[in-house]
Amino acid sequence: MDIPLETLERETGPNPTHSIIWLHGLGADGNDFAPIVPEFTGDGLPALRFVFPHAPVRPVTLNQGMPMRAWYDAYGLQRDSREDIAGIRTARQAIGGLIKQECARGVPSEHIVLAGFSQGCATALYTGLRFERRLAGMVGLSGYLPLRHTTAAERHPINAQTPIFMAHGTQDPVIPITFAETGRDLLTALGQPVQWHTYPMPHAVHPQELEDIRAFLIALFSPPQK
Repeated sequence: MDIPLETLERETGPNPTHSIIWLHGLGADGNDFAPIVPEFTGDGLPALRFVFPHAPVRPVTLNQGMPMRAWYDAYGLQRDSREDIAGIRTARQAIGGLIKQECARGVPSEHIVLAGFSQGCATALYTGLRFERRLAGMVGLSGYLPLRHTTAAERHPINAQTPIFMAHGTQDPVIPITFAETGRDLLTALGQPVQWHTYPMPHAVHPQELEDIRAFLIALFSPPQK
């Protein structure tokens, strides 16, 4: 991923002061979540810039080597499946570059949320926990914590108290909810503030989930009370 990622952008108002970098799932692209942007306008939220990057196209082992957009190769979707360490680390560098790009555009890192769905969730959590500048928060939907055994050693102290919104469907046939719970429990044990939500859905997004993310963002972006 030495070549900068292509992105789709949407803004909820002029001169955005906060940014949300939202990573799609395996086989999708940045257009997948663009329709949710209108859910994050109005009272309580500042002007937001949504950045929806497109993952590179690569062969994916899990899908018989078919080329598709993927943040890294996938070998399996179980808790102890082999993981593409090099690919995950490369994705981290690319997403870190997008965060730094937003900073260069005038949005401080503590006004940036890193979000993702499924494989995008995994990439967002891996990147955000190790990022060297303080982020506002992370949102991980219907995914898991990758390379979890390295999290304690590699987590950057500056994001050790960054709030994380994690959510999963109770009927998810793609990534078992127990896999997500394993990551949640590890992060909680490390003292990371995790807000955990479940919804009666498969591998998808629930309307109540979007409302809960909105409330999470309002809390993150509200100025501290004096």
